[in-house]
Amino acid sequence: MLEIKNLQVKLEEEDKQIIKGLDLTVETGKVHAIMGPNGSGKSTLSYVLSGKDGYEVTGGEALLDGEDILDMEPEERAAAGLFLAFQYPVEIPGVGNMTFLRTAVNAQRKARGEEEMSSTEFLKVVRERAKTLKIDADMLKRPVNVGFSGGEKKRNEILQMAMLEPKMCILDETDSGLDVDAMKLVAEGVNALRAEGRSFLVITHYQRLLDHIKPDVVHILANGRIVKTGGPELALEVEKNGYADILAEVA
Repeated sequence: MLEIKNLQVKLEEEDKQIIKGLDLTVETGKVHAIMGPNGSGKSTLSYVLSGKDGYEVTGGEALLDGEDILDMEPEERAAAGLFLAFQYPVEIPGVGNMTFLRTAVNAQRKARGEEEMSSTEFLKVVRERAKTLKIDADMLKRPVNVGFSGGEKKRNEILQMAMLEPKMCILDETDSGLDVDAMKLVAEGVNALRAEGRSFLVITHYQRLLDHIKPDVVHILANGRIVKTGGPELALEVEKNGYADILAEVA
């Protein structure tokens, strides 16, 4: 589903290399987790894959379903099936949640040459999926994320994911700032979307999220590279001993 080969990325504004030859393969239908110390390049990886400005790719490639996405515009990547759930979802005053969702869904369908969703069909689907995610109907009527709690913002991101039905979902520290109950709700929403044709890349600092979203593979990212890969037990090792032992081992 996602194949990254020797990816090298630097900040545009300063000559600072952040990703330094990163290789990663995420198979179709699998959940991969990336953990790593602060400043290791975790969020940069998610931003570069989704097409955020401010980064310059100086080498390597990133293939989504066999197609290189690095030259695509962000909206083209989204239409190709890439989704990024932000660490800090932004508020969009004046834009209703329902309007936002329907516009996004239909823009992607149109880009893929599919028929747009009618108002009636959209309303039925969004209500069903919101109910599954325990999202109050009132939240759907409000402007996007305005006045939402941290947990509501994250659940709203998962609702966007449920509506857009992407092939490759990247969650950038989606557990950031959530209490245990909110995190469980978000994790349940993610687990409900796990499917044979959909892959996940879960970027997190903490094992606690991986107690609820069980990964197939765990990677440790340090100094711009994947330095170790293993099963779910690798995340437990990090939780218990921190990164020092792993970094010393691979130095």
